[in-house]
Amino acid sequence: MQGNINTEPVIQVQKEKPKSIWKRIDHRVMVFVSLLFGILIWSLLSTIPSVNAILTNPVTIAKTFVTELSNQKLITDILASIYRVLGGFLLGLLVAIPFAFLMGWYDIFRSLFEPWIQFFRTIPPIALIPLVIVALGVGESAKIAVIFVATFLVMVVSIYQGVRNVDPTLIKAARVLGATDKDIFLEVVVPASFPYILVGVRLGLASAWTTLVAAELTGASKGLGNMIMEAGLFFRMDLVILGIILIGLIGFVMDKAVLWLEKKLAGWQEVSK
Repeated sequence: MQGNINTEPVIQVQKEKPKSIWKRIDHRVMVFVSLLFGILIWSLLSTIPSVNAILTNPVTIAKTFVTELSNQKLITDILASIYRVLGGFLLGLLVAIPFAFLMGWYDIFRSLFEPWIQFFRTIPPIALIPLVIVALGVGESAKIAVIFVATFLVMVVSIYQGVRNVDPTLIKAARVLGATDKDIFLEVVVPASFPYILVGVRLGLASAWTTLVAAELTGASKGLGNMIMEAGLFFRMDLVILGIILIGLIGFVMDKAVLWLEKKLAGWQEVSK
């Protein structure tokens, strides 16, 4: 007599693999450890006499920061640089958004202007300084203009790629439902391109800060870039490094602010960070 055969499906429960120790460590802890490790390496390198002449130790930089902060000049330099960066960046953003959408939406507009965009992208902003000085003088408008050119060229390409990468299926579906070109542009293309606008904003801000020193070559009397250049003439390496650190920190904070804004406004769409 044959025994009963159990025909019920066997459900195998796959055990989750334990997470590695690295994945269990909080991201903020790793950032803190990385920061401490970087300062430690910096301190060790600054003990070497040949290196110390260039790379001032962290303690000296901290003392220089307190000294400069107490005489108010550092605050003036920081505010002047932020004003120039935001001025050139916002102007570049206001021009880049409509320009990029026109390039992405109209073939004739793209054919006319894309070659010039690609051409000027290869020219470093510092090469434009003599032309800017002749055209605008050495005032604030000249510095903002240099930053504007750098940020505009970066952002217009990023936003343009976002418009071109809109899923054609969405556009076809909208047409089937009777949407006009205006409806498709406003209801499909613009929302789908919005995450790329925020990516362009991040790239534009980074470009603005990297162009700051070049912009302040147009005859600045204040600003972090000017502080770095003047300190270099007098071999004040502590001030040079302090200026570099401040530019990096302010740029980092601005980038994180844009990232936070991106999560709030475009969390519905995945964008590679």
